[in-house]
Amino acid sequence: MTSRFPEVALTTLSSAGSSHRGVLSAAATGLGDFINAQGGDVDRIFGISGIDPDTLACPTLSLDLVNYCRVLEEAASQAGVDNFGLQYGHQFRPQSLGLIGYIGLCSATLEQALRNVVNAFPWHQHNTCIRLTEHGDCWQLDYQVRHGAILLRRQDAELTLGMFLNLIRHAAGRHWAPREVHFEHPRPEHWHEHCKVFDAPVYFDQPFNSMMIAKTDLSRKMPDHDPMLLLVMQDAIRRLSPPVIAQDTVNQTRTDIHLQLLSGEPSLEIIAEKQGLSAWSLQRRLRDKQTSFSALVDSVRKEMATHYLKQHHLSVSEMALLLGYSEVSAFSRAFRRWFGCSPRDCRKSQNGVLL
Repeated sequence: MTSRFPEVALTTLSSAGSSHRGVLSAAATGLGDFINAQGGDVDRIFGISGIDPDTLACPTLSLDLVNYCRVLEEAASQAGVDNFGLQYGHQFRPQSLGLIGYIGLCSATLEQALRNVVNAFPWHQHNTCIRLTEHGDCWQLDYQVRHGAILLRRQDAELTLGMFLNLIRHAAGRHWAPREVHFEHPRPEHWHEHCKVFDAPVYFDQPFNSMMIAKTDLSRKMPDHDPMLLLVMQDAIRRLSPPVIAQDTVNQTRTDIHLQLLSGEPSLEIIAEKQGLSAWSLQRRLRDKQTSFSALVDSVRKEMATHYLKQHHLSVSEMALLLGYSEVSAFSRAFRRWFGCSPRDCRKSQNGVLL
């Protein structure tokens, strides 16, 4: 077969026996160079995050999804670039995404490209919800990591929507813009950069990371349509990925608690029903793992509070709402129990860095 992209086909064949651990390493193409360009210490950031640089050299090897999301958060923190994921995604060419990128590029139209990428995404990245749903004259593309060990995932969300933006602009032109962009995390300090990158209204504290895309825009032809190579790439990505093992009860419950926090106090009954269990059965399973629902709610809130305290543009009352508290006083009492001081005192004395 003669291909415009021979290097992808060769890489696929040479790595077909690798074991998929969470996300194909093509999602981190050029990450070391980008960290260097931002003034970060690559060796230190990779070491803290458990990233093996040799794995990044081959796009069909894989990274643990926990480590992948962590390296993006560490890079943002260590390099002092709050919008690290946004900037990394903005320069990410679809060709650099490996198999999942070429599945989009080789599709016939933009609509088929998005559908094919969404359908193949579970093989590219595990423990993730991705879907394309109809909303009037728009398609809504939703993306969300769902892994109980990954609560800090802002950089990954901004990177991933940036990747999708660049795939669409490959066919629609560099001035194409979505109708709206949504992110599940709180509004960052430099949020105007998000509006500039997407050239669209951007909303935060939303249920999903999403792009609203006009249906009329998706009829455009993909300039590199290649039906034979598309079939090869779709087959290759399936061969690389074994069946996804479901999260254990503890991590699944942590995931569901995190997703519920924006709506207020997490409900045992609602989360148990979501998992197909009774409240009693879920409590019993958690007890078998030496924990409880209330302990998991507390640990998720504590971890997120540690993160939010470092976001100096967030007020204490905003943090309380983000953590599902109806009253600031309840959040302050919990914070003092966790860390021995009030949120305001901790922010003043430690500059938001908790020991």
